[in-house]
Amino acid sequence: MTSSVPRLVIAAPSSGSGKTTVATGLMAAFAARGLAVSPHKVGPDYIDPGYHALATGRVGRNLDAYLCGPELVGPLFAHGAGGCDIAVVEGVMGMYDGAAGEGELASTAHVAKLLRAPVVLVVDASSQSRSVAALVHGFASWDPEVRVGGVILNKVASDRHEELLREALDSAGVPVLGVLRRVAQVDTPSRHLGLVPVAERRGEAVDAVGAMAAQVSRGCDLDALMALARSAGALSGAAWDAAEAMTSPTHGHPTRPAEKQEQKPTPHAEEPAPRVAVAGGSAFTFSYAEHTELLTAAGAEVVPFDPLRDERLPEGTAGLVIGGGFPEVYAAELSANEPLRKAVADLAESGAPVAAECAGLLYLCQELDRLPMCGVLDATARMSERLTLGYRDAVAVSDSALAVAGTRMRGHEFHRTVVEPGSGAAPAWGVRAPLRRVEGFVQRGVHASYLHTHWASEPGVARRFVERCRTS
Repeated sequence: MTSSVPRLVIAAPSSGSGKTTVATGLMAAFAARGLAVSPHKVGPDYIDPGYHALATGRVGRNLDAYLCGPELVGPLFAHGAGGCDIAVVEGVMGMYDGAAGEGELASTAHVAKLLRAPVVLVVDASSQSRSVAALVHGFASWDPEVRVGGVILNKVASDRHEELLREALDSAGVPVLGVLRRVAQVDTPSRHLGLVPVAERRGEAVDAVGAMAAQVSRGCDLDALMALARSAGALSGAAWDAAEAMTSPTHGHPTRPAEKQEQKPTPHAEEPAPRVAVAGGSAFTFSYAEHTELLTAAGAEVVPFDPLRDERLPEGTAGLVIGGGFPEVYAAELSANEPLRKAVADLAESGAPVAAECAGLLYLCQELDRLPMCGVLDATARMSERLTLGYRDAVAVSDSALAVAGTRMRGHEFHRTVVEPGSGAAPAWGVRAPLRRVEGFVQRGVHASYLHTHWASEPGVARRFVERCRTS
């Protein structure tokens, strides 16, 4: 199968240059023309895809060559972009910045090469004129396999400033495809971990996306950008498919024969579908769309619920997934929902499988910032001044509802909290980098950890989780 969906990668020399404004604005502007736009984000970020989804009406999907491996970037892209008129891929950090100590791995440039996609470089021109040509020339020529097809100048002060910038770039050989004025910058609210998720401020987010679309439509040559997108090379290979992933060998690196027991086909349709409750709402907004698709393909009935509003778990819940988000912002409200906290504790006590990541881990603790939480784990959590951030290479050190010991996965940590454990639970992961340590909790059916993982890299975790839901 070959994918020839027109596509652009939106990159920048550094963070803060305006990638999110340009990428989201382009998505919305193309969608306003009646095009089906496929939105993507390089890296592990959960928040930008929410704005992308708002701009396009389609699920925002991540392309992370570290979490999923380079071999899955193309198939995951094709899965999301199938049937679309154009795909817009927002980059991460500076264009050549990837996983620390891993060369180009997981950088925007790396993903652009994997996708055979032209790059549009967004440059903050607020403090330069002729020097912009040297900057653009350097980024365009650093790696001959990366094709920088155009530049969008951001934070341009005046007509005269624009004239100087264009004059300088005439000699760089890279066309200017857009100019955004400094006076028209769109502000999106942020907090300690970046932008505020769409679910927390949907009305304002709609307005912000509309403003981005208007700004990009006024300042960018959409026809030229579309023509550049059409110049992307064709991608060969099949699109990723959750159902096929259920019957394929896992991508991890097990070290115990027990892992072979996980290679089993998807359950037959006549078997009753166990109900898996997935936490959502404003407090738990971090999740990858492929997780739900894998759970469904493994035979589960996935039912969302909101821990801020629902006082009980969905009827017949056999398993629980609690992803990341901002529980510290909603700690008082989560604590006040005592009936649901008790329901979660009772489900965990029964031995039912529970998978919790980061925010989910905090929610399962005894308390968060001295406010009672679910009390599933003998641990307390509190906010911290220190930001913990980075990719992690991990190996399961305990058999759990997600994986057998020895299963390798890659994850990402991103939080400003500290969990102080008590006793009684086994660790979930042995983290191999940057410091060797054990992390997380495994007890009964609970697997709780700070690590965000992408299950497409190891579909067996979804298969094992659903099987546990059937038998627990």
